[in-house]
Amino acid sequence: MNFKKQSIFMRGGTVTEDDYEDGGILAVWGSPGSGKTIASVKLAKYLASKKQNTVLVLCDMNAPMLPCICPASEIESEHSLGSVLAATHVSGALIKHNLTTLKRNNYLTILAMKKGENEYTYPPFTDVQAKELMAELREIAPNIIVDCGSYLANDILSAVALMEADYVLRLSNVDLKSVSYFSSQLTLLRDKKWDSDKQYKVASNVKPNQAKEQIAGAIGSVAFTLPYSSELEQQYLAGTLLGDLQMRDSRAYRKGIERIAKEVFGC
Repeated sequence: MNFKKQSIFMRGGTVTEDDYEDGGILAVWGSPGSGKTIASVKLAKYLASKKQNTVLVLCDMNAPMLPCICPASEIESEHSLGSVLAATHVSGALIKHNLTTLKRNNYLTILAMKKGENEYTYPPFTDVQAKELMAELREIAPNIIVDCGSYLANDILSAVALMEADYVLRLSNVDLKSVSYFSSQLTLLRDKKWDSDKQYKVASNVKPNQAKEQIAGAIGSVAFTLPYSSELEQQYLAGTLLGDLQMRDSRAYRKGIERIAKEVFGC
């Protein structure tokens, strides 16, 4: 595996307290089509560009998102999240063995289902394995970004990630469907562990004609805004989300990602 010198992923490497001064687990959650995976990938890429060791966890088990992020030619070693959750006990060594590594990025690694797999490819798991996964990830990297699924009733991993995360990005499109979605799904999170203070509301895919008044009316007060970008849409469709954003219409999106990274991860 191609780990950077001094990287916490390197063989025989050690982790010091300084490695964990900032960071933590960030769960990215939101309404369907709000750009959760895009935001997760761009945040992970940004942190890696700052030489911050980062693990990106893709929770979707029915439509594995790894092929939407980068072509197979950019992957150095591909393993599966399913193999981790199928274990009776989730250990750090098991997670490290199943991380997907990239040829051109030594500070970013991915934990995801492989193309062609689904939730029935592996034995069922419980919240025990999901909680162990989150706990062990904290020991593996200072920065963990979890791309959660939208529907929580049958998505144990996403639900646990939202409960265990240090911070939550709550993405919403500026439309009535998103408002209806949250009124439905938030009732599933009425638990003493669900801390609304750790949430950042994010207005996502915001079009130029959507004024602040319209956003506030649909979502309420927001911490961050991520505008629509045709370049981002093209990257998503082409499966090249790890690519750089270069077009002018992506400038505001890049700035939004930088603001989130600074607020949450301190860099």
